[in-house]
Amino acid sequence: MLNKPLAFLCVAALAASAAPLAAAEAPASDRPDDYRHALPLSVSGKESVVRLRLPKDVYLHARTADLRDLRLFDAQGNKLAFSLQEPAARAERSRRDLPVRLFGLQTARPAGSTADIDIDVQRSGDGSVLSVSTRSRPAAAASGIDTLVLDLGPPATSVTIDALRFTLPAGVSSYSARVVLEVSDDLKRWDTVGETDLSWLVNERAETLASDRMDFEARSFRYARLSWRQGKPLQFAAISAESPLNTALAPAVERLVIQPRPGRFPNDHVYPSSLAIPVQRIGLDLGEQNVVLPAQLGRYVELPDRQGGRATTWHFEPLAAATFYQLTQGGKRRASGDISITPAHQAEWVLRTGTAGAAAPALRLAWSPATVVFLANGKPPYRLAFGRADAKPGATALAQVAPGFTPAEIAALESAVAGPLASAKAGAADAPGAAEKAAAAARTRMFALWAALLAGVGVLSFMAWRLIKQMK
Repeated sequence: MLNKPLAFLCVAALAASAAPLAAAEAPASDRPDDYRHALPLSVSGKESVVRLRLPKDVYLHARTADLRDLRLFDAQGNKLAFSLQEPAARAERSRRDLPVRLFGLQTARPAGSTADIDIDVQRSGDGSVLSVSTRSRPAAAASGIDTLVLDLGPPATSVTIDALRFTLPAGVSSYSARVVLEVSDDLKRWDTVGETDLSWLVNERAETLASDRMDFEARSFRYARLSWRQGKPLQFAAISAESPLNTALAPAVERLVIQPRPGRFPNDHVYPSSLAIPVQRIGLDLGEQNVVLPAQLGRYVELPDRQGGRATTWHFEPLAAATFYQLTQGGKRRASGDISITPAHQAEWVLRTGTAGAAAPALRLAWSPATVVFLANGKPPYRLAFGRADAKPGATALAQVAPGFTPAEIAALESAVAGPLASAKAGAADAPGAAEKAAAAARTRMFALWAALLAGVGVLSFMAWRLIKQMK
């Protein structure tokens, strides 16, 4: 007799406690209308994989710190695969041409020989070559030049050079030869660094196929010597030296200026921001010309009442500290720049100053936007949707969007063009944020536990009542 009522009450208690949890985990839709904001995207339609550097509007209106509420839809509402790439500096390789001064020289050495030559060189105070000649020239020497001495000038000693480019003199259209290059820093000790074939071929349509470049291992040198192994020596119209340049290009930067509001405590100023902005640099726009302002930047943290009541207290948590200033001294303006911080996401920034009554400055935020790489395989036009606090992560790995693409190929992808921001009416996108959802889930679990506890107490009370009744 005791088992049936007990089982019934246990089942009822479990059902009561599980119902709110099941309701909280109900699956949500993922359609374009579920997102509050959207940007139309234009592409050429010629490329399968396209990239988009996220505009400022995305960071201002997205509802999550990790941009999990980003979605890409085609014209029919189908989701497109995309990967979210964090900004990174990239290297750009370029070349700089250095002018070269040429000095023709006739020697008595056999053709193709690279033995040392007794050269008489006249130089200026900075080492520039004024003239070059041999100390003696045998009567048997062939007429004309057979060696070129190159002076690259003082700048060449501070850079590396990895190539020479040759220009034929006027009136010469076809030419071929095999040349040897030696380099030196003092015109006394020479090192052979390269040997190559040069050729200029012209067809009946006056089209030229040229191999006019000599490549070698990059190194620094001031002087060079060019000699011929094959072909007729030639006084080139010009020779240019090429120096490789590797320039690190910093990611693009977005900036936002926010006006202040009164804070919760004296000397505090509050700046409403967006949780999605990954702030990397932060500064102040000081309106006064002569001001020095020591300050802390941080956030407010809500602390619950320890006694379990409803009242909460607010605490200021600093994240960075600096002295900001704007001065005029000696007729020149001096101003503090932005400070670098560990990337931080805050829906609200708080400035706490140590000076009572100081004018409230504007806050500057700076960050590098991420890039979306997506597969343009749906029906255009495309739409980038965002602005939903309860969205699940939608990005995927880059290998599932652009398999086999190198970083250089990703950087060279076609860039989509974003149109004006479109905002929908309040709806599912305005669901509570992560903090509100966590608090609601905690309350739901608490209610479920209380329900289970009360059900257990009821079961025990019923069992005790039945036992007392049977004992009578």
